Amino acid sequence: MTDAHPDGARRAPADAAAPATDDGGRRWGWLARTPLRVRLVAITVLLLGAGLVLAGLTARTVVSNYLIDELDEQLTQSAQGVARLTTLNPGETTQRIPSDYAVTLHSCNGLDGGPVGWTQTLDRFGEPQIPDESVETVVARGIDPFTVDSTGGSDPSQWRVVSIPCSPFRGAEVEGAAYVALPLSNVEETSEYLGKALLWIGLGIVVLGGALAFWLVRRSFRPLRRIESTAAAIADGDLSRRVPEDQPASTEVGSLSHSLNAMLTQVEAAFAAQEASEQRMRRFVSDASHELRTPLATVKGYGELYRMGALDSPDKVEDTMGRIEDSARRMGSLVNDLLVLARLDERRPLRQESVDLVALARDTAQDLHALDPERVVTVTGLGPGEAAPSSLRVTGDTDRLRQVLTNLVGNVARHTPVGSPAELALGTTPEGDAVVEVRDHGPGVSKDQADKIFERFYRADSSRNRESGGSGLGLAIVAAILSAHGGRSSVHETPGGGLTVRVHLPLPGDYDA
Repeated sequence: MTDAHPDGARRAPADAAAPATDDGGRRWGWLARTPLRVRLVAITVLLLGAGLVLAGLTARTVVSNYLIDELDEQLTQSAQGVARLTTLNPGETTQRIPSDYAVTLHSCNGLDGGPVGWTQTLDRFGEPQIPDESVETVVARGIDPFTVDSTGGSDPSQWRVVSIPCSPFRGAEVEGAAYVALPLSNVEETSEYLGKALLWIGLGIVVLGGALAFWLVRRSFRPLRRIESTAAAIADGDLSRRVPEDQPASTEVGSLSHSLNAMLTQVEAAFAAQEASEQRMRRFVSDASHELRTPLATVKGYGELYRMGALDSPDKVEDTMGRIEDSARRMGSLVNDLLVLARLDERRPLRQESVDLVALARDTAQDLHALDPERVVTVTGLGPGEAAPSSLRVTGDTDRLRQVLTNLVGNVARHTPVGSPAELALGTTPEGDAVVEVRDHGPGVSKDQADKIFERFYRADSSRNRESGGSGLGLAIVAAILSAHGGRSSVHETPGGGLTVRVHLPLPGDYDA
């Protein structure tokens, strides 16, 4: 005797069951590969055929039972008379009883034999096989008809039989029985004809029903085929395709089409946003690389000059160090701006405190005047000749909002003529926004430039001359800070010429960080 390893014993049933699962999968795999419309038509035809078969069998059974009941009624009503004719006139019975009847006598008034009947009937349908039974059985059955087979005959048929008890005289003991029979040929022929008729009618109905089901399913699946073609076009890259919504929304196809179109719109918007984000990222990396490469090249160049001994006087060394320091300062400023944008893009929570925009505007105006003492900088209200409000408070991060105004006035100092006036106007709108306008009277910008002015690394001066412009991140930082505070920014032309940058911030209670 050998011992089986326990692990092997446990694995054996699972291994043995695996082929059965595979066989089951292969057995029904063809059904999964069959198109849904073919399955629906097949199911419809099968259900229709099964219903017709059941209805045909039921109809045939009902008709057959009805005909047998009619035959039984005829047989029970005429059996006594036919039996009497046979027993009273044994030699002339064949000509006296009806043509379809057959009579068999078992010890009835001293007579035995049979069956007696018309020769044509017995030759065609055969002789009924009457059972050899006791008198008690005959008496107990009464005149309830029963069915027997036949022997012989060119077209053998079953017979329906009624047994009539026989006695020598009224009241005497029953000695035998007379068996009166009628053939079931008419019932069988009618049932067979009805069965054939129902079969051909059923086949016709199944064929017509299958054709109609195929047409209806094909017609009903037409919107799904359009959805399929639309999905294939989208898979090929055409995200603008939509499913025709020509079905009522109350139907499954109509609801599916509406849902798919809504999903496709969101997918297209998501892809467009992703593509735009990727383009911005590529442009951002390209511009950042370009901006950093220039000061790095400057530092590297002056370092090589120093190493080669080209800086042979203290004045040249001092000038070179100044230029290196300026390049380092520009790189530091650019890196700081990039870090600010990165933090804002991460949507880190900002401090929430009460900020007085009027105080910030006055401080910023003084900073601009310090940069350009010849420039007249005023803080006013939004309307002509209107005084600035005494206080205008919003909720937000003081340092970030101060940076917004600092960047805006820095833009004024950088791009407008020295000594040209500037205004910082404050007020509110009927919609419930606090508004700050930074107005200059310089050359202004074109409409195309105004549409791009808040983009990162955008400068109206396409020559990228750093003496006339900054890194191109100042106004992008302004837009990002305002967006983080639930605000927005826009540019307009200053009356009389120049550029006005308008800042909108929600008043306390309208903005919930």
